[in-house]
Amino acid sequence: MKQSQDVARPRELSHTGEIAQRLNWLRAGVLGANDGIVSVAAVVVGVAGATSGTGPLLTAGMSALVGGAISMALGEYVSVSSQSDSQKHMIAAKQAELESAPQESLARLTRVYEEKGLSPATAAQVASELTGHDALGAHLQAELNLDEDEVVSPWHAAFASAIAFTTGAILPLLAILLPPDSIRVPVTFVAVLLALAVTGWIGATIGGGSRLKAAARVVAGGALALVATFLVGSLLGSSGLIG
Repeated sequence: MKQSQDVARPRELSHTGEIAQRLNWLRAGVLGANDGIVSVAAVVVGVAGATSGTGPLLTAGMSALVGGAISMALGEYVSVSSQSDSQKHMIAAKQAELESAPQESLARLTRVYEEKGLSPATAAQVASELTGHDALGAHLQAELNLDEDEVVSPWHAAFASAIAFTTGAILPLLAILLPPDSIRVPVTFVAVLLALAVTGWIGATIGGGSRLKAAARVVAGGALALVATFLVGSLLGSSGLIG
């Protein structure tokens, strides 16, 4: 019974890694939405400080949304491409190592399980059985904490980042365009700060931190950005530089 539990252990670790990876993706999605909220809100509030025209607000908001989504997607694509290339290189190197020196690789895998606390005899049996079932998968999981089937996709990451940013950006765009001119800015301030409080709360929940502190930090930062851009827009509007 003890040995069967030990043999199953790498798969349990794989499940743990899958959960951690999904949580990381979820946290990245929340952060992407947060970026969309803040950046587009700052732009439209700044423009609203200079002019009340719906046309300029729509143009500025849509430009910020599209440009920000593309920028986020491109940055995520470049970052994840580097990670993916590194993972593929490690997999190829480990495969070549298994083909050129199988016995040395088996001995290394055995030592890995001994270092995890298994007795030499049990470690040897576990390593042998796992190697017989899936040598590459066993070595990747035990030595590199990597699953061959979980190599990250740059395209998926880029698409997810763009969607997250766009989802967040839609809120301030609607908040500034839908209300009457006289209450556009206050409505946008309230909607954006509430949304930031929610994203901060969710992000802290995923990460296991203080939800209240995280929400307060995000709200404070967002409020600072909104006030700053609104003042800039107001100064430019009152200076006559923007007609």
